[in-house]
Amino acid sequence: MQQKSERRSNRDRTDATRADLIAAARQLFTEKSYAETGTPEIVARAGVTRGALYHHFKDKQALFWAVAEQEAEAVAAEIERATPPDAQSPRDALLAGSDAYLDAMRAPGRTRLLLLDGPAVLGRAGMDEIDKRHGNRTLREGLVAAMRSGTMRKLPADALTSLLAAAFDRAALAIDAGESPRDCRAVLAALIDGLFENNRPSSQQPRIRA
Repeated sequence: MQQKSERRSNRDRTDATRADLIAAARQLFTEKSYAETGTPEIVARAGVTRGALYHHFKDKQALFWAVAEQEAEAVAAEIERATPPDAQSPRDALLAGSDAYLDAMRAPGRTRLLLLDGPAVLGRAGMDEIDKRHGNRTLREGLVAAMRSGTMRKLPADALTSLLAAAFDRAALAIDAGESPRDCRAVLAALIDGLFENNRPSSQQPRIRA
C-alpha cells in the first residue's frame, strides 16, 4: 500500500512539473513569442531545473507542441460545450460551433499561438496533425452529421472541413487584428447557410451575433 502511495505521489509530482512547464511556456510564448523565449526563462518562470525541462520535453519545440496541443484541446472543448449532441439542428449546431470557435480564439495569445507561431514552429503538417485531433475533428463531425441528415448538400467531407476551417482561422486572425467580429460572424454564417440553401426557406435569415 505504501509503495502504491509513493508511486502515486511521484506521478503527481511529475504531472505537476509538466503542467508548470507548459503553463510557464504558454505565458512566455504569448508575452514574447516563441522565437524570443529562451529555455532558461521558461524553467525560471516554472520554478524547476533545466534538467526537469529536458526530462519531460526533448527541446523547446517539443514543449511548444505540448502548449499548442493543450490550446487546441481547449478550443475543441468550447465548441463541444456549445454543440451538445441532439440539442440542435445540424445547421444550428454548425452556427453555434462557429460562434464558439471565434469566442474561444479570443483568449489572450491563443490566435498567435495556434495560427501564427504554430505553423511557423511545427510546420503546416504538424499543426494539421493537432487540428485533426481537436478543432477540425469537431467540425468534420458536425459537417458529416449535417450531410447524413439530408439537410445539407453532400460534399467531400475532408476537403469541406479543410476549407471551412481555413475560413474560420482567417476570421479569427482578422478579429485579432481589429476587424469587426460582427462582420466576420456574418460572413461565416452566410458560408454555412450556403451549404443548406437548397433546404432553407427564403424567409429564414442567417443568425448574426455581435
